[in-house]
Amino acid sequence: MTFVLVVGLLTITPGMDTALILRTAASGSLRGAWGVVFSIQAGTLVWGVLTSAGITAILTASHLAYEVLRWAGAGYLLWIGVSMLWASRRTVTEAPAPAAVAGWRRGLLTNLLNPKMGAFYVALLPQFIPAGAPAFGFGVWLTCIHIALGTTWSAVLILLAHRVRGLLQKPAARRVLDRVTGTVIAAFGVRLMVESR
Repeated sequence: MTFVLVVGLLTITPGMDTALILRTAASGSLRGAWGVVFSIQAGTLVWGVLTSAGITAILTASHLAYEVLRWAGAGYLLWIGVSMLWASRRTVTEAPAPAAVAGWRRGLLTNLLNPKMGAFYVALLPQFIPAGAPAFGFGVWLTCIHIALGTTWSAVLILLAHRVRGLLQKPAARRVLDRVTGTVIAAFGVRLMVESR
């Protein structure tokens, strides 16, 4: 229950994933929004499995591995954020809805290229694996709980965005949404770039 409370609070805290899901759902593309959700959760599963197997310990132990992943992630987030900000400058009557494949790729890469996610799992999972329990199996089980909570919260976000999509699809609202989302994502990229290990 403590694990559920901790990851539950982290899940509902607004951040980059929330911004990506809301922006995609507000565009009217439910398939794209679910593509983002499932790819984010696929990334979470990868981090959970790697941590349960002890592989992500290399990431926290190796300065080079961490730095390579950090710079790749920061560059990718900056590229996405700046692209959204640049696109918001244009006056469009109908914004194209992101394809499910594009949503999948974007969600997966933002999750997998975030070394903080690996460090988070390395720090968190071992604390909740009982003594004597199989570390790999129990770690994957806890990861699945995190994925279930994340998917449930994402469904709420998609439902809310879908309800107000008429308002959010207006050109002015789309520009504001793209600017806010682009700024949030670019800010995460900058923070990842300037933060010390």
